[in-house]
Amino acid sequence: MTRFALKIEYDGRRFVGWQRQSNGVSVQQVLEQAAAKLCDGVIPASVAAGRTDAGVHAEGQVVQIDLPARLTVRAVRDALNFHLQPHAVAVVAVAIVSDLDWSARFSAIGREYRYVILNRAARPAIAAGFVWHVKSPLNAHAMQRAANILVGRHDFTSFRASACQAASPVRTLDRLDVRQCGPQIIIEASARSFLHHQVRNIVGSLKLVGDGHWTETRVAEALAARDRAAAGPTAPPDGLTLLSVRYPQDPFAGQQ
Repeated sequence: MTRFALKIEYDGRRFVGWQRQSNGVSVQQVLEQAAAKLCDGVIPASVAAGRTDAGVHAEGQVVQIDLPARLTVRAVRDALNFHLQPHAVAVVAVAIVSDLDWSARFSAIGREYRYVILNRAARPAIAAGFVWHVKSPLNAHAMQRAANILVGRHDFTSFRASACQAASPVRTLDRLDVRQCGPQIIIEASARSFLHHQVRNIVGSLKLVGDGHWTETRVAEALAARDRAAAGPTAPPDGLTLLSVRYPQDPFAGQQ
């Protein structure tokens, strides 16, 4: 068997998340079922760089999976995309990686997420399911000033889910940018790793700053409180996309 790295994209609306669960169809389930077609019906195990929640999308999720050594990267890509139909999951790129020291999850040195808020009175039609629709006007500049408070190494207890299983709430947020593009407010976050619901909880708090319910100081107070109840609500999953995962050496370098 050979270890392959897959870069995949998916529409998270029809899935219970990345990880297999008993209450619905997951991205992991449909990917492994498609891969079984290449393994004489035996379902191979897969590991993702990040376990996205129900409704969260991905443009650059990375997955490791062991498949027969006779397969080329092109054959893996094309065969998986064929067998993944009709699910909204596509394998964008494939690479062969070391099965001794490479892990989709633990070898990653950075992850980037994007959150999109549609800030207008009219509800979305085309973008429904891919944005958080907020009718009240938001001040993107105030949101950016509040976001700056969260950049750096902090205890993010106030911004992680109560069910988060991470051993430590301390994370280093490398980048948290807020920009307005027409009626959309786009928030992008980069870090080596994130806590469960960290980005969505941050967005929920920044929205309160944007609509004037919170001051920027309130965000600093919420961070210092180390108490989930001190921060804002969890933003819906619709607007969140896992954009990319970074590694010391990009396994997909040069591929289109």
